[in-house]
Amino acid sequence: MPHLLFLLLPLFANAESSFITQEEYSTQLYHSPRGIGCHLCHGERGEGKIIAKYKHKNHLKDFKGSAINKLSYNEFYAALTQRHRGMPRYFLIEDEIKALYYYLEQKNKPKKKKKKHAKR
Repeated sequence: MPHLLFLLLPLFANAESSFITQEEYSTQLYHSPRGIGCHLCHGERGEGKIIAKYKHKNHLKDFKGSAINKLSYNEFYAALTQRHRGMPRYFLIEDEIKALYYYLEQKNKPKKKKKKHAKR
């Protein structure tokens, strides 16, 4: 038994590094929650996107995915748990909704300006 524990010890030492990070998980989920990625309709940063153009009664119209990057968490949660015309049902669990919201928060964080170093 002690020999088996000795063999398994390196696996436990590196276990944490083998798991996916929150950033990786939320990115993968945003790009393919259940087959159709959020980015296809809502854009890479949740800014909204034109999905298709069509003509209705001789008028050109756009079918758009709405902007979701400025919603509060409660609004975002409600949007994902209620039916919306044109949006697929994903049946996401709360942890998945939190991960998607995290993704949008990270993508829309103000970028820190890099300091320019004076040349000598």
